[in-house]
Amino acid sequence: MCTTAVNSQRLGRFCGTAQPGALISSHNRMQVVMVSDANTAGSGFLAGYAAVRPNARGERYCGGLLDKPSGAFTTPNWPERDYPPGVTCSWHIIAPEHQVSGIFQVVMRAHAVFGSVFGQRQRWPPFLCGGNATGSSGLIGSQGYPGVYPANTKCVWRITVPQGKVVSLTFRSLDLESDGLCRYDYVDVYDGFVNSQRLGRFCGTAQPGALISSHNRMQVVMVSDANTAGSGFLAGYAAVRPNARGERYCGGLLDKPSGAFTTPNWPERDYPPGVTCSWHIIAPEHQIIELKFEKFDVERDNYCRYDHMAVYNGAEMSDTSRIGKFCGDSPPAPIFSDGNHLFVQFVSDLSLTADGFICHYTFKPKNSTVPDSPVPVNAAVPTTPGPVALAYSEALCKQKCKRSGTVESHYCSSNFVLTGTLVSAAMREQSVLTTFSVTNLYKEGNLSIQQAGKSMSTKVVILCKKCPLVRRGLNYIVMGHVDEQGQGVVSPQNFVMAFKTKKQRDLAVLKNVRC
Repeated sequence: MCTTAVNSQRLGRFCGTAQPGALISSHNRMQVVMVSDANTAGSGFLAGYAAVRPNARGERYCGGLLDKPSGAFTTPNWPERDYPPGVTCSWHIIAPEHQVSGIFQVVMRAHAVFGSVFGQRQRWPPFLCGGNATGSSGLIGSQGYPGVYPANTKCVWRITVPQGKVVSLTFRSLDLESDGLCRYDYVDVYDGFVNSQRLGRFCGTAQPGALISSHNRMQVVMVSDANTAGSGFLAGYAAVRPNARGERYCGGLLDKPSGAFTTPNWPERDYPPGVTCSWHIIAPEHQIIELKFEKFDVERDNYCRYDHMAVYNGAEMSDTSRIGKFCGDSPPAPIFSDGNHLFVQFVSDLSLTADGFICHYTFKPKNSTVPDSPVPVNAAVPTTPGPVALAYSEALCKQKCKRSGTVESHYCSSNFVLTGTLVSAAMREQSVLTTFSVTNLYKEGNLSIQQAGKSMSTKVVILCKKCPLVRRGLNYIVMGHVDEQGQGVVSPQNFVMAFKTKKQRDLAVLKNVRC
């Protein structure tokens, strides 16, 4: 469809059954051309035409007169589908006298939106490859932005804001080669300059929310390979107060009586690779915090070495305050804090990703009890009295073999706690050397674990060959001690019983109890 009969501009090409809006010529002539091939498949078209005043208002296919103080315009089909081939759209923007109008950041790409504002014409400063950025706010951009960024480069920007503030970085434009794991062209954002935590890795065109540093420094690194595919990035930074409220990519301060937090992209897509999210939850004094995971799916590993979620008592991370480290697809049992602070951190590496999680938190009175569990939140689990036997003795094995206590009463006094299947048993003088295929490891201590792929096994010496009496092929809960060589040891005083599914919940709760 053309505006005049000779050498005219095509206003659009149409097929199928979707009807476009009104098409307007720029003069008093329009040409319509229909072409069919050897195969026909429909009733054709019916269209009406009318003479109208130039720039008459009304719904149209695209283009038109724009004279309001502000507004936006888009390519046809935005945002449902790609813009169509063979189309020309013209917008005439008129501002009042003594004002200027301009179009900024206009990029003709599939799925790209055009934006227009009235005001001063936007001019970007020349962007170089990296550098030091200081002050309370500013802009950084890829080399040559908004032109295509160069190939085979690594550019580093170091941002420093005044002491007492933290850095908030917001991407205004992101257009890099797209890849699910961002392996080729990407932007990394770090929480500091040297040996710092990566806050996220980004590529493609999806812009994340604000990224917030924990101190007054942030580092941005952009890497490109031999093939470039876009205009790079433009980002603004600003100095903000620590824990300032506002939408951010992930993490933040949570101090309402209840709420929820999720991994990035939840629930639409898998969480991205190379991301770190930290949530600091603060309850009023004399209250504690309960975490409940509705859904949980994080890359599985027996030791959660790669992607994981860790929970800490207090306002920061330390080995002594860690409540647990979690991965896999089984939601952790409810978690309770000791005091009124919890720190939760989620980390993903640069390989496999998964659905992620959604977690609900609630503030509770201080001496609460875990629902449906015999274990109080702040109570120490009773321990089994008596000395620990790590070697065979005749007197030890002459005792009456009778299991005493419960899973709960033996948990804290045991060096290791596991569930598993007995796969082998061999006599060693008066003792039995067993091998268990580990199903779940609730407490590891210094126990030596053998791993082959996703399978774990461990060797355990049962000091007295008939106490406890175990059989190959059966599943057990095993609680015991560890000798100096890292080998598990079970005496008649330890707790071993046939595994029952209903005990799995009790063990999961005990895993979160600090002994």
